[in-house]
Amino acid sequence: MSGLGSGSGAGTTPLPHRSVANIRSPHTSGNTNPSTPSSSSRPVPTSSFGSPSSLRADEDILILELGSRKLQIGFAGDACPRGTVWFTPSQLRRVGDFRDWSSESKTNVDWKTKKVTGEKWWTRDHELWEYDVREVDLGLIGDKVERALREALTKYMLIDSRPRRMACVLPSSLPLPMLSAVLDSLFTRFQPPTISLFSSPVALTVGAGVRSALIVDLGWRETVVTSVYEFREVNTKRSVRGGRFLVEQTHKLLARHLPENQKKKEGTTSEDTQDYDLSFEECNDIATRMVWCKPHLSSPKAHKSKEGLPTLHEQDESDSTEAESPTEASKTARIPLQSCRSPTTIELPWAALAEPSENAFFDSQYSESSFDDHELPLPLLVYRSLLQLPLDVRALCMSRIIFTGGCASVLGLRGRIFDEVSKLIEERGWDGVQGKGADQMRANPKLQGKRGSRPAVSGPTGVTSPPEAVGGQEQDGVWHDAANTAHEACPVEEQLVRGQDKRPRVQGKMRVIESVGAWSGASLIAHLKAAPISTIEREVWLQYGASGASKPSEVDQKSARQSFGPGGLIRGSAANNSWTLGVWGVN
Repeated sequence: MSGLGSGSGAGTTPLPHRSVANIRSPHTSGNTNPSTPSSSSRPVPTSSFGSPSSLRADEDILILELGSRKLQIGFAGDACPRGTVWFTPSQLRRVGDFRDWSSESKTNVDWKTKKVTGEKWWTRDHELWEYDVREVDLGLIGDKVERALREALTKYMLIDSRPRRMACVLPSSLPLPMLSAVLDSLFTRFQPPTISLFSSPVALTVGAGVRSALIVDLGWRETVVTSVYEFREVNTKRSVRGGRFLVEQTHKLLARHLPENQKKKEGTTSEDTQDYDLSFEECNDIATRMVWCKPHLSSPKAHKSKEGLPTLHEQDESDSTEAESPTEASKTARIPLQSCRSPTTIELPWAALAEPSENAFFDSQYSESSFDDHELPLPLLVYRSLLQLPLDVRALCMSRIIFTGGCASVLGLRGRIFDEVSKLIEERGWDGVQGKGADQMRANPKLQGKRGSRPAVSGPTGVTSPPEAVGGQEQDGVWHDAANTAHEACPVEEQLVRGQDKRPRVQGKMRVIESVGAWSGASLIAHLKAAPISTIEREVWLQYGASGASKPSEVDQKSARQSFGPGGLIRGSAANNSWTLGVWGVN
């Protein structure tokens, strides 16, 4: 070492590849020989060679939307989910079960052998949960969620299994035991540090770009009408008429048109032991592809009123009375069926394919008094939901109606509901009292005059003042009128008015708007880092569970505020001790 130090100090030129100054100093070249080629040194960022999954694990949030029949997953900030996993009987297979690739599974024979159990098995294997928790295996629900999530992470997300923050989009009517089972499965098997909860109606409202809306969720188990005002759920009404009822009505239609040799023997027809001649997969596929809804009789679409005259097809006049028009001849549908005793094909008129939706959602042949509150037709359900709202909330919600759910894709269903609700509003107005007595009261002007003894006046009556007090005051020879004096400009009010949206809001008339969906709305909320309904930490949940959550009315909102000043972290940690489950922990 002493020899190297003395040699360099004597003025000898060191070799370029042995110069330490070349390596450590990026500004000096260190190459004294101009004939030797060299390159300028530059700093190499070490983060460029790191794994991208390690960076996304801390920044990105996994957005999960759990429904009755499917799971959607993606990253926060994405416009649409990256993958969808449906809950099907194939997920219930064990390792080594290859029945899906056998010849018998192609003929759908396996579903017929399940009837010996005598349970509601026809749709049970195709859904995640049902709201009646008395006969539900909560552990099985947790296992279904775990398997579906692992399949989504492996097939669509292409990320490792390290802990990541999650956000769940759930229906607000989900029972607390099922919510607890889902959170237990996520915290125990995937170990996310925190899980945020979003309500589906609020996420749909954000996805539509509005603050208030009337959400009509045509779901699988039921139809839920939720009124959202300023991102808060103010009213909820539901009916059992949903997608499951539509598929059952489709099965009844197809079973009536089956040949006699394809039907099963007549037996008990109770709800638990109902005979099914066709598989659920086939009935669900026909209901999705071919079932449609007739328009309302009073709607313009029902009447063939078009601008100009209809187009006439040229044909021989002698054959005009004998030959049918091409539209009449093509109003039948040939439906191949594979899940009955032997494959067959049936022919149905197009008008018959509208019967399932008519019986499932409307039941127009029955009077209004024959329905219970839990089985109201959908137009009446929407009308009563609007009727129960306050005047200002109703004016905003009726102009922002959002249809969502799987049954919203049925051809003509949304227009039929909208037309019938508009007809109910036109006939009844916003009077909740209905019946013969109310109709007589409206039709008889004498009875209307007896309702109030005070005569009607043309306008508001003001308070008269004495003549000497009417004028203003005279000061310094100038007359000052206090009533007509202009107000002084306030700078604070000017700033508030400047920040407001001066465009007139649409309200007071029926209107339907579109939304990008609950998942996309929750993705936008999480990407903007807005406060969710509830945020649950893993350690707190594993220690206390759902019993450690406080009710929203018990949380002190003042203590929940955080600041960046001295002691802000202490106040923030004290506020985290009281956490809630939002709308799911109210009951």
